[in-house]
This record gives sequence, structure tokens and C-alpha cells, in this order.
Amino acid sequence: MKEDISRGDASREPSPNRGHSVPDTQAISPNRESISAWQARKGIDPSQQIRLVKLVHMRYQHPDLAQITTFLRDFGMHVVKKTDEEAWFAGYGPDQYVYYARRGPKKFLGGTFAVESYADLEKAEKLSGAGRIQSIGDAPGGGFLLELSDPEGFPVNLMFGQKEVESLKYPDVLLINSENHKPRKRTFQRFQPGPAAVHKLGHYGLCVQKFDEQVNWYTHNFNIVPTDFLYVEDLATQVKRDVALFAHIDRGEDFVDHHTFFMSTNKTSHVHHCSFEVHDFDTQKLGHQWLAAKKYTSVWGVGRHILGSQIFDYWWDTTGNMVEHYTDGDLINANTPIGYGPAGDESLAVWGPDVPSWFLE
Repeated sequence: MKEDISRGDASREPSPNRGHSVPDTQAISPNRESISAWQARKGIDPSQQIRLVKLVHMRYQHPDLAQITTFLRDFGMHVVKKTDEEAWFAGYGPDQYVYYARRGPKKFLGGTFAVESYADLEKAEKLSGAGRIQSIGDAPGGGFLLELSDPEGFPVNLMFGQKEVESLKYPDVLLINSENHKPRKRTFQRFQPGPAAVHKLGHYGLCVQKFDEQVNWYTHNFNIVPTDFLYVEDLATQVKRDVALFAHIDRGEDFVDHHTFFMSTNKTSHVHHCSFEVHDFDTQKLGHQWLAAKKYTSVWGVGRHILGSQIFDYWWDTTGNMVEHYTDGDLINANTPIGYGPAGDESLAVWGPDVPSWFLE
């Protein structure tokens, strides 16, 4: 006898997928804490911190400057200045450059943060592991740069006085037709193949061995605050140990990216990746197609992260550093609580290719 299942009976049907844009307090698990409560618990006095404004550019050393220049152009940056020994690469946003490359053996030279004032550079100059404030008048936009070392020896750069540039033309925001909202009438979607143009530097991350000490150093000395912690739990004792941090620059009520900086525990200390914002999903997919056609090596992507919500796409550059394109990231402010969740591959993505087993190594 043929079974009759009515249109309205969904009891035997799999539930369709759904996407929702939900408030931060609903998206974060009940295991959460306010930023102010966390800072009080950790004895952090924000008034004593060196005040960061934003992350502006990455710094790396490459043995083949011509080769990395070709890659970064294919990745969506453009050269603003180049000598035999150095090169500066920009996106289409207001930053003079988003990537600095120097000729030499492969080396991570650190992320670079803009600070509020020259006095912040002077305050940072007193930290253990700090160099001397240097004028960088030969770099696009000029300014002053201070190089620091964190407790594991990772370089951190602070900058003040760089002049911003007028942003280049921003890409059009595409009209999207959904099933019951169709604003795009007699207007067709057309695309031009090419690299995914980089807008700005979004974040970078480190694999560290001294996780607690590193968290303490960054969050006490700078207005860097946690967005999410990931933990592992000892099932016998039910003790939870934090093993990864996603952190942002605290700008009070102003909205900032979900994370500008992250760290995860590891057997070795090394940079994990740096990540650059692109316009939208089509831009990202076309950029993926462009890089694949150029025979560069894909790491992981395209997919959608959970923490931060970004659509991601990771690649190896020609020196062996991991770099990422992302789009559609979360924005938060001081009212967004800190989230706590279990570590594991399932916490990394909601869709996309399987995460490589070595991705967090």
C-alpha cells in the first residue's frame, strides 16, 4: 500500500538548513562573562594600557622578493613602493600599505598596530624587550615605528604618525535576489576574472607554548581584550584549561572586528597566518579560482567560520607562510560578552572542506 504523507507532515523529513543573523548574546553560549568583569578578575587597569587604534600591516622577510611580489599581486595587493631590498603592498582601503616585505632568510617580522599618540610609543619603549622609536620616513606615509618582543620572542610593532591615503574606488555592493525579495530587476550579474582585491589587514595569529603568560602580556599592556576563549576539559577532574584566544582591540562603544589577534597553544612557537579582508563572496570565489589557475597551493577553503562568522580561504605563499582571504566578519564592541567554548575541529567551521588535520599545528 502506498504511504500517504501530507504536505504539512515534516515528522519524517530531515530539517532543512537555516541561516540566522542573531544578536551576540544569543549567539554566544550561556558560558560567558563581561569584559569588565574579566578585567577586574585579572587585575587589569585599562587606564594604564598602551592604546592601540587598529592593525595596519604585516611585516615578513622573504628570500625571493620578486617571487613574493608576484604572489601578493595575484593575492590582490598592489605595489606602492619597491627597492632592491624592500617592498610595500597596499589594498584599496585608507592604509598606506597592508604588507611590508624585506629581502632575507624566511622570517616573521610581526604585525603592526597604530597607536593613539606618540606618548603611547614612549610608554611602550619602557617595556622589557622594546627597541628604540625609529623614524620611518622612507616608508609610504612616513611615521614612527617601535619594535617590541613578547614573552616568547615574537616581534610586535607599534606605529604612530603615518598619514592615511584616500581610499581607492570601492567595489559595487551587489543586489541579491532571494525567493521573496527581488530588488534586482532588469539588472544582470556579471563578473570579471582576476585576483580578489584586498581591502585591509584584518588579523593575524600565533601558535605559542606559554599561553597564559602571553595572554597576560598582551591584555595587560595593551587594550587587547578577549572575544572568545576555547578550552579543553579534564573529564576526571572537570577542570577546564583555556588553550586558544580570539581577541579584539577595545575601542569602547565603537564597533570593531570580532578578532584582530589570536593565539593557540602548540608544541612549537611560530606564526600561524595573517588574514586580509575582501569585498564579498563572489570576489573571494573568483580570487580562489585565480590563485588555483596560477598553481598556488590551497590550504583550506572556501568555508564559513563559526567564531567570527567569516567566509574564509587559506593559501600558502611562495615562502611557506599561510595567508587568508576573508569576507563578512562579525562586528562587536565593549558590550559584547566574552564567550567560552570547547576546543576542537567542530568549533572551526560550519561549512566547507574538512579541516586539515595539521591546520592548528
